[in-house]
This record gives sequence, structure tokens and C-alpha cells, in this order.
Amino acid sequence: MAVTDSAPVAPTSAQEGILRRQSLRESAARTYARALPIVPVRARGLTIEGADGRRYLDCLSGAGTLALGHNHPVVLEAIKKVLDSGAPLHVLDLATPVKDAFTTELFATLPRGLADDARIQFCGPAGTDAVEAALKLVRHATGRQGLLAFTGAYHGMTAGALAASGGATDVRVTRLPYPHDYRCPFGVGGERGAGIAARWTETLLDDPKSGVPAPAGMILEPVQGEGGVIPAPDDWLRRMRRVTADRSIPLIADEVQTGVGRTGAFWAVDHSGVVPDVMVMSKAIGGSLPLAVIVYRSGLDVWQPGAHAGTFRGNQLAMAAGAATLAFVRENRLAERAATLGARMLGQLQGLAAAHPRIGDVRGRGLMIGVELVDPDTTADVPPPDPALAAAVQRECLGRGLIVELGGRHNAVVRLLPPLTLTDEQAGAVLDRFADALGAAENTTPRPSDPGPSR
Repeated sequence: MAVTDSAPVAPTSAQEGILRRQSLRESAARTYARALPIVPVRARGLTIEGADGRRYLDCLSGAGTLALGHNHPVVLEAIKKVLDSGAPLHVLDLATPVKDAFTTELFATLPRGLADDARIQFCGPAGTDAVEAALKLVRHATGRQGLLAFTGAYHGMTAGALAASGGATDVRVTRLPYPHDYRCPFGVGGERGAGIAARWTETLLDDPKSGVPAPAGMILEPVQGEGGVIPAPDDWLRRMRRVTADRSIPLIADEVQTGVGRTGAFWAVDHSGVVPDVMVMSKAIGGSLPLAVIVYRSGLDVWQPGAHAGTFRGNQLAMAAGAATLAFVRENRLAERAATLGARMLGQLQGLAAAHPRIGDVRGRGLMIGVELVDPDTTADVPPPDPALAAAVQRECLGRGLIVELGGRHNAVVRLLPPLTLTDEQAGAVLDRFADALGAAENTTPRPSDPGPSR
């Protein structure tokens, strides 16, 4: 899709100056800017144009935020309508017509078992703020402090969200095994591996000597995104719902990245028919602008006024853009489109893997796709990950005008998160560029098992 020609393009020297000043001024914690040294100046749909005039196909999509791609007309029109109306842009948590329209549209998309008995809490502007609110909610409602979370999880960067994520430690958090066909923690994979993981959870909860703190809730991602694009088996999710319901443990579904059609259903829990007690939402619900909420069963709504607040929980532009996005995805059946196109892309990538032994696994759901790169020259049952090759593929992709992200426990999974508006032609271009980049990276990146040059 072509970008518009309304903004001036800075010369290459100007881009270099911007990047140099960024490296001097911004913190060492910056991430995407290190692997993607571009300066976006214009964008539309799948396409970004850099300050140097180069165009890129964006399969990062703001880490899944841009369900409709960049600057979709319905989003721009919704924002413009609010700006032209003279409506206030900042109103804390006061009721407004814009908020009412957003909430109505959001509730229309929820699993029916939740929508009929739900409350909504508007949080700070980021997904991690909504995770914090969800954890606070269930702890307050149950009077317990423990939390059940899963290996490989990622829920955000604030203290409580980090504690629930796979790489952090908190004595109140019990870490449970997440099913993983390719790298099964029990070495069997498939239904058997998922069944063992579920049984492990049940045993820990029912064993009075397990040392598990009384859980206030269980938080899980229906598809682990940053963990390496790992879809949870539907039967396992249903079993987790039974495990929690039978023990009066609220189930929290983190749909920050998986929501709004990304996985081929409007919400990823819809695949399994699971109705959680709490849903955490951000990213795409704001239509590209900052917005985060939790939706939960009314029985949990025992907060006192002011128990959870935030100055920027009334972002009117984000609510307008979000309502327009939700409606467009729903009315145009983009979730179904993501399921169809995603399955086709997965099949083509699996075909590519047959000719490239350094592709260990291709997995995903809808337009949330991961390609794990490995070193196949080992005696291990499952080859070890190859993060150096993944980084080389990312660089080669960028050189060919394709933006991709890396993830997984060892940063060896190339992730594709294209907008739901992706066309068949664009999908073909994405896969062609990826295949070309993979071949080039394989030719220049030694395998970790190679002995290297002799001395």
C-alpha cells in the first residue's frame, strides 16, 4: 500500500543526526531502536517510510498495537471528529459520550458469559498498568496474596507485572509449566505434555505440603507472545478454567497482545470457549493510542472509591480511535480473515522449513506467527536455539525493507505481527523477503556447533 506524500522527507544526513542524538540522549534501556535504526516519518497500512526515503513493510505493528496498520482512515476520522467537536481531551474518569461509545462497543465483543455480568476499570495508559490493576483486584477481592503464573510469561515492566513474568522472582508467585509442543518441559509434547502440565498444577494446589501460597488468582496468556509465540492448547485452557473454578481462584486472561482479532478470534480465549473472570486489555483496543482496561465479573467489584486510580485513564482520543477499530474489526470480520491468512502463511513457512534445517519450529495462531531458529548439528533431541542467526535474519530483513521482531526465551524466534488488514499480495511480499533474508543470514552466520577456524 502506498504512503501519502504530504510530509517532507529528511535527507540521509538528517536521519543520521537524529539517530546519533537519540543514542546520546536516550537511556541504555531503549530496545527497538537498537535493532531497527530507522527514523519513521510517514506511514500508511503496512508501510513505513523512513527519513532516508526508504520504505519498509512493518510486521512489528507497534508490538501488535496496530490492528488496522498505520493511520487507517477510520481511525483518523474518529480522532478528527473528536478534535473538531471541541470535546475535552482530558477528563480523568468522568463519563463522556466518547467513553460510553467505546465501552458499549467493547462489551459487544466480549465472551457472552462475561459481557452479561461485567464491570470495567480504566487504568493507566499501558498494558502493564492494567495487569497491576488485575492483580490488585483479585488480591483485594479474595483476601489472598499468592499468584499462579507460568514459565515464559510476559505481563509488563512494572514491579507486580514483572513478578508475574517468567524472568522475575517473587515468593508470592508460584511458577507453573506452560505447555510447549516443541520444547516441552517434560520431553513429550502434544496432548500428553499438556496433560502432565495440567496435572502438575492440580497436584501443587491440592498438596498441603507444596508450599504454594493461597492463590488470589491465576494469570495466563492464551498465546505467549514475548515468550516465543506459543499457543496454549484449547483443552489445556479449558482444564485451567476448571482447576481455578473448582478452587474459587479467579482466572485472569492477559489479552494485551492477543486481543482484537490477532489470533483469528476476537479474543484468544474464544478459541477454547473459556470465559475468564478477568480480562486484561491494551494495545489494539486504543486504535494505536495509549489505552488499557480490565473487564471482570461484577462479584469481584468490591473496591472502594479511589482504590485504583490514574490521571490518564480518560484518554478521549484513544477511546474514539479504539471504538472505531473495534467496530471495523467486528463488522469486517477481520478475525476470520486473520485465521485464514495466518493458516496460509504458517503453511508456507512450514514448507520453507522443510528446505532449511536451521528453522526448528514454525508456530502461531492467526496473524501472530513465530519462526524459531536453531543449530541442527547437535545430538540433542531438540536442537538448541540460535539467537545469533535470528539477529542476522532480523538485520537481513531490515536491509530488504521488512521489519520483524525477535522473541522467545533465548531471543531466537523471529516474530511476525502484521496488521489484520494485510492483503494476499502483501503477505506474499513479506514471506518472499523473509525467505531471502533467511538464506542470506544462513550463508553468513556460522552455526554455534561449528569448531571455527583452526589455529
